[in-house]
Amino acid sequence: MIAAHTGMRRDEVLGLAWRDLDLDANRLSVRQAVITVEYQVTIADVKTGTARRTIDLDERTIDALRAWRLVREQEAALAGLKVSEDETVFAAPDGSLTHPDYFSQVFDRHLAASDLLRIRFHDLHHTHATILLKAGVHVKVVSERLGHSSPAFTMTVCQHVIPGMQADAARLFCEALYGAE
Repeated sequence: MIAAHTGMRRDEVLGLAWRDLDLDANRLSVRQAVITVEYQVTIADVKTGTARRTIDLDERTIDALRAWRLVREQEAALAGLKVSEDETVFAAPDGSLTHPDYFSQVFDRHLAASDLLRIRFHDLHHTHATILLKAGVHVKVVSERLGHSSPAFTMTVCQHVIPGMQADAARLFCEALYGAE
């Protein structure tokens, strides 16, 4: 849900720490990523300066994060632990970092058990952009949410959206000029 509702990449989702959430202000900050180096899991800085960003969240996502926090606190309590603000939101039950490959495998297994189309986890990043662009959200805003280097890069990556949007633009222009038919 977090990836679909924010456009965050897998490494960013896994790097999201509790301290990066401001649930009262309905936003999160992308500051770090979980990566693997020779199969060892570690925290790293995000890919670029524009990848370090703040993303506003909708109420459903806020509610899901609040509910997940309660689950994590219950898991930690069963192990005699406390959830730290430095812990990643999607940590393993013992609070350790979740391996990105394991995370993808779990995603794939859940997808295979559902009636949903088979997609890669990264496709959620592109789907987020596509839905926002088709809804008329300005490309600059979409680019910032995704952590892209520029709106031009976003448009290049999401060019598959353009044909339908071009037709809508032509229709809207005509309606603005001549009125609705």
